[in-house]
Amino acid sequence: MTESHYLAGLALAGRRVVVVGGGTVAQRRLPRLVSSGAVVEVISPSVTPSVEALVTSGAVVWHQRSYVDGDLDGAWYVLCCTSSPSVNEAVSAEAERRRVFCVRADAGEAGTAVTPATGNHDGLLVGVLAGGAFRRSAAVRDGLLAALRAGSLPVDLARPTGVALVGGGPGDPDLITVRGRRLLGQADVVVADHLAPASLLEELSPSVTVIDAAKLPYGRAASQEAINALLISHAREGRFVVRLKGGDPYVFGRGFEELLACAAADVPVTVVPGVTSAFGVPALAGVPVTHRGVAHEVVVVSGHVAPGDPSSLVDWPALAALRGTLVLLMAVDRIGAIAAALLAGGRPGDSPAAVIQEGTTARQRVVKSTLDTVAADVAAHEIRPPAIIVIGPVAALGD
Repeated sequence: MTESHYLAGLALAGRRVVVVGGGTVAQRRLPRLVSSGAVVEVISPSVTPSVEALVTSGAVVWHQRSYVDGDLDGAWYVLCCTSSPSVNEAVSAEAERRRVFCVRADAGEAGTAVTPATGNHDGLLVGVLAGGAFRRSAAVRDGLLAALRAGSLPVDLARPTGVALVGGGPGDPDLITVRGRRLLGQADVVVADHLAPASLLEELSPSVTVIDAAKLPYGRAASQEAINALLISHAREGRFVVRLKGGDPYVFGRGFEELLACAAADVPVTVVPGVTSAFGVPALAGVPVTHRGVAHEVVVVSGHVAPGDPSSLVDWPALAALRGTLVLLMAVDRIGAIAAALLAGGRPGDSPAAVIQEGTTARQRVVKSTLDTVAADVAAHEIRPPAIIVIGPVAALGD
């Protein structure tokens, strides 16, 4: 069978690309064109809301009119996406005269180019052509991406290297991101925090080395140095290392410290954001951290240093003056001092508060309170870390 197309990658950055039509087909094609760096111009009397959003953001230029001959002057690539075959035919005819490659969305065989079924995997852009049979090319693409993500293709294609800083989410193993779970399944070594979802570790192959970072020796600062050294040494020995953290690696997770250490050692690092417990835990406990007409601000505060401590970086009087939502992490042991500082700064004592222990897990407990009694309620209910404390009007919305 003779191939009908020659597969090539186009360097479109900074080059004019014309898309004729602003409907759902154009809507699907535009994001990848924009991400390629192309100078994209849409010609159409009307566009979908999603296309209009790209126009509003400045990602594309919209000429709000019908196509006319001459619109392809200076174009490097053209897509015909209108619902009118006659318009598409006229566009492709001009493209032919100007020797500009042109995709016909309505009749692929009538154009001079076809759009492959594409997908991304760890820096790879996978494209599949099937002579214009899009369903077939899409099926092959999906199968290839699934194999890459499962690591069932040759190691040089599928196996990641270096270190991945993966946010495991707030506790429920189902709340880890798709990419995080995939990389975890490809790990040779997993260095896990005590707040990382433990059940994710049970799914790992017996061949995977699991290191509990919470059990490393020495003090807090030295322990971080030991973690950095572990990540670097295993990666240098050719193992793929996943540093599994609870929540998000960069939200009070010291993830950036580990990235800096790896970068200094020339170890490649992939960062996989996670669902932070600051937002995920309240959400699943029925507490939205923002709500129209109730809270227009939300501040996430680390409570591991008490107000008044010389090492504190928090402006507690400023936080007390806010009317919105305060989300306190690592604050159970210091909630009395924190509440006192907020009250002293003018935050009303009847401000609603919600305390969520071990949120998103089967052991979740929620205690509703107010700012002036939250410390006593935490003690009375024997709340223990990990717990999230939310202060502000949103804490009472579920009531």
